[in-house]
Amino acid sequence: MRNIIITGASSGIGKACTELFLDYGWYVIMVDKIENTEFLNELQEKYKNNFCFQKTDVSNWNEMENLYKYVSEHFEKIDTIVNNAGIILHGYLHEATEDEWNALFNTDVKSIYYMCKLFIVDMIKNGGGTIVNTASISGLAGDYMMSVYNAAKGAVVNLTKAMALDYAKFDIRVNSICPSAIRTPLIKNSLEPHIEINPMKRIGEPIEAAKAIYFLASDDSSFITGVNLPVTGGLISHTGQP
Repeated sequence: MRNIIITGASSGIGKACTELFLDYGWYVIMVDKIENTEFLNELQEKYKNNFCFQKTDVSNWNEMENLYKYVSEHFEKIDTIVNNAGIILHGYLHEATEDEWNALFNTDVKSIYYMCKLFIVDMIKNGGGTIVNTASISGLAGDYMMSVYNAAKGAVVNLTKAMALDYAKFDIRVNSICPSAIRTPLIKNSLEPHIEINPMKRIGEPIEAAKAIYFLASDDSSFITGVNLPVTGGLISHTGQP
């Protein structure tokens, strides 16, 4: 049985990932600062003891150290890390407060640094593994009124490439998915604009993003590293012109 850590595991893409990896027989270590009791009870009924939940704020170093201590004490190795936790911010750059900037970067970017700093040494000792980051189409190009989010996801995109270069010699593959609008709690505004501009005339479902993550985490992608995979329904193919 392979062991995987999924951050932001209680909702959205992380929730879909949790169920998908459990379906494939992996042991899932769920990490989230929100404890979704209803979801955990559902998992317990269906998957018994093939998962655990650790309430953790991934932007907090002390809590991440506690997570590492728990994992080290209970598991021989971690095969895969899915850095999925993230938040979003809309508005003009000059109107964003420093606290908002820091909160977004700490959750979306620094959490990846924390996770990898703590776990990657053991991953090297154990002969390798896979890391999949949840970036965004917003890390590949700009959006109106989302400059802080664009900056953070752009950092994740390039961090993914750089890590892939550095850790390939240790048999650690690092990739990301770059989804467009996915039906998650982060999408609070009207869905109609996203639907209208998408070539497939719909937004993505969490399971569709989760399947892309599974592909990048599994041996099915054994010769793929440093890829920021668009999961966009073809949206990224458009120049933006009429």
